[in-house]
Amino acid sequence: MSSFTKSTSFNRRALSSLAIESPRNSSSTAFTSPIGSAFASPRTQNFGGSPRPSTNRLKEISYLFQVLIIVGTIVSFLVIIAGGYLYVVPSLGQTFLGYNGALLLNSSVTENKECDIFDGNWVVDEKYPLYNASECPFLEKGFNCLANGRENDEYLKWRWKPKHCTVPRFEVHDVLERLRGKRIVFVGDSMSRTQWESLICMLMTGLEDKGSVYEVNGNIITKRIRFLGVRFDTFNFTVEFYRSVFLVQPGKLRWHAPKRVKSTLKLDVLDVINHEWSSADFLIFNTGQWWVPGKLFEIGCYFQVGNSLRLGMSIPAAYRVALETWASWMENTIDRNKTRVLFRTFEPSHWSDHRSCNVTKYPAPDTKGRDRSIFTEMIKEVVKNMTIPVSVLDVTSMSAFRSDGHVGLWSDNPLVPDCSHWCLPGVPDIWNEILLFFLFRQQVQ
Repeated sequence: MSSFTKSTSFNRRALSSLAIESPRNSSSTAFTSPIGSAFASPRTQNFGGSPRPSTNRLKEISYLFQVLIIVGTIVSFLVIIAGGYLYVVPSLGQTFLGYNGALLLNSSVTENKECDIFDGNWVVDEKYPLYNASECPFLEKGFNCLANGRENDEYLKWRWKPKHCTVPRFEVHDVLERLRGKRIVFVGDSMSRTQWESLICMLMTGLEDKGSVYEVNGNIITKRIRFLGVRFDTFNFTVEFYRSVFLVQPGKLRWHAPKRVKSTLKLDVLDVINHEWSSADFLIFNTGQWWVPGKLFEIGCYFQVGNSLRLGMSIPAAYRVALETWASWMENTIDRNKTRVLFRTFEPSHWSDHRSCNVTKYPAPDTKGRDRSIFTEMIKEVVKNMTIPVSVLDVTSMSAFRSDGHVGLWSDNPLVPDCSHWCLPGVPDIWNEILLFFLFRQQVQ
């Protein structure tokens, strides 16, 4: 074989580009390229009688080159398609990835740059409610409105839909796995207890063995118990509630106090049971419903800072001092590498001007100012100035539309109407869906 003919394959043309010369054109050429020398003719180069490469060997090299080119083309094509997919249609990632997708794609939610998860609308969703209240042994009878005689169930069918992002749907088995080995603690008033009950009922829908869930002290769920803890034995986690309606410590009556003073609220001292909270993995606070004259001044409870009785201090001013006390405790006590902290804002009630309770059939078309709360604004301001990360669950505005969601006359005491507490299932379930979103997002971060 003295030369490459016109019918040479692709690999032969490629080899010629490496300066491999034909023996016909050079009878004594000295190849400087190591690749070229490997394919030189014995007549041109004498390296001890190296054999001429066979036709089969050339065919193998040709096939290898073609495979590499095809594979490279396919990989490049896939990279381009994937990049375009993520850039053009990122929202589809959430649809298929559920919580995992939302954790990554909605990382800006708490940064308030691209999406405010609390800016949205209530929409009808026939997949709700998330559980049957009568099948949940940890739900107080007073919150089970259907069992207490409420005839319409439209209030159960509403889901919160943010305008520019997505609240992941509740996937109970995924949530149970993520909470494995954790300790979730709610601290606050009866609204916190309602949210606590809601979360337990939501999680129980994923268990076949309901007997593996129990209150750690064998207590029946009631508003009068200071501590309640429910253990999910199969997954080794607990969901706990500590009743602390003000977060700060009630004080004893001082002997030299004015006659109208029956008790005090120590604004600069956190509740003495705070040592029970600090080791939690997830810590959710709220306070607000008790910061009203009827729970304070009208029963003779006034504010105290240090040893000083502050008879003239307003409730908003006292609330701010209490929040600062809470924030200081957080900064000095919480292990930020272990504990994730959230503060849920004030939840509006729907009492009329004359203190009557009229529960509507559907959500209200407007909030009538209930979407604004001085307590909510204070919470945001205090949290903003903290160095430890705290997520604010701003449920005030979204809950202000839900005049249909209250207990009303469908409680365990129908003689006392209630436009403060919520039916279960109901609005607190949505708070928990948002809560889980924040918890899981922070786990990823």
